[in-house]
Amino acid sequence: MITLVVADDQATVREALAVMLDLAPDVSVVATATNGAEAVEAAARHQPDVLLMDLNMPVMGGVEATGRIHALGPATTVLVLTTFDDDSSILAALQAGASGYLTKEADRETILQAVRAAAQGQTVLSPEVQRRLLALASRTVPQPDSAAFGLTGREREVLGLIGDGLRNPEIASRLVISEATVKTHINNLFAKAGFHSRADAVRYALRRRSGSG
Repeated sequence: MITLVVADDQATVREALAVMLDLAPDVSVVATATNGAEAVEAAARHQPDVLLMDLNMPVMGGVEATGRIHALGPATTVLVLTTFDDDSSILAALQAGASGYLTKEADRETILQAVRAAAQGQTVLSPEVQRRLLALASRTVPQPDSAAFGLTGREREVLGLIGDGLRNPEIASRLVISEATVKTHINNLFAKAGFHSRADAVRYALRRRSGSG
């Protein structure tokens, strides 16, 4: 059973999401929050598998709340669900520790599948967000500077594609290699770079491209 907290300052949206997702046989909504501060408190109290986070909330915004929840430890994965899909919002949320980013145009099934994927430690990016990240990558450095980690050329390619939001089957197709080979490259680069999750790799690639790391 996936435990979930829903954080959104709009009562109708918050309640609709909570009811809709709680109907899934493998999801249990354990709490809701009306602002970022309540979201942090709920994460600390309930330690849910996933926290569905809006960004524009009073008292404490979603980005700051995401950073505080990320600092609490690996118990809770933050999945952003917001109306904003601009570059700055996406980068700020992912750099704060969010493991996924969806817009509120997503339908119930898309949100539910994203919650399930996030609970398994996967990075979840909506098609709109992936297009934004690809556009950002085309305007900036095409590959993160990972020489300090001693990565091979292929491992740097894989890391760059992870930063673009691609999943293992898409990376395998892009590089014309098997998924097993992709997993081997990911395991190697994670060990060299000290990444603990795919989200760590995404955030690193985005920081390099935005010039902030």
